[in-house]
Amino acid sequence: MKTLYIDMDGVIVDYHAVKIDRKDLLKYGSADNIPGLYSKMKPIKGAIEAVEQLNKFYDIYILSTAPWDNPSAWSDKLIWIKKYLPEIAKKRLILTHHKELNTGDYLIDDRPNNNGAGKFTGKLLHFGKDGEFKDWKSILTYLLKEKNSQKTG
Repeated sequence: MKTLYIDMDGVIVDYHAVKIDRKDLLKYGSADNIPGLYSKMKPIKGAIEAVEQLNKFYDIYILSTAPWDNPSAWSDKLIWIKKYLPEIAKKRLILTHHKELNTGDYLIDDRPNNNGAGKFTGKLLHFGKDGEFKDWKSILTYLLKEKNSQKTG
């Protein structure tokens, strides 16, 4: 079974849809530093269903980066996983600032030039409006086609 790493923020977690209080932004200097913020975020449309479908064919890990100066973000990401992907991602959450150190076949990431994603040794699937894979439908089409071609090839 091939290994698939999936980034959290901007790929399965809708980082940009969360409402940020101006007072908190001024107090912490950046949205990334607001305690508790990451656990309040919602999934990107179609992400949970797509991960559930891909889980039938791929060995899935969630590979994400948490802000270094916000210890809450590290535990918030675990809380999020337990809420939205409790079985699929149980003990499969990897928080790192060096994604290139993980070995696998595919990495879905919205920021290919950050935290080593661009140096990942497998195939990088650039997710989002600026990427080759605009949404989860395009990711599913590609990865399920890849899976089928592996069976026949």
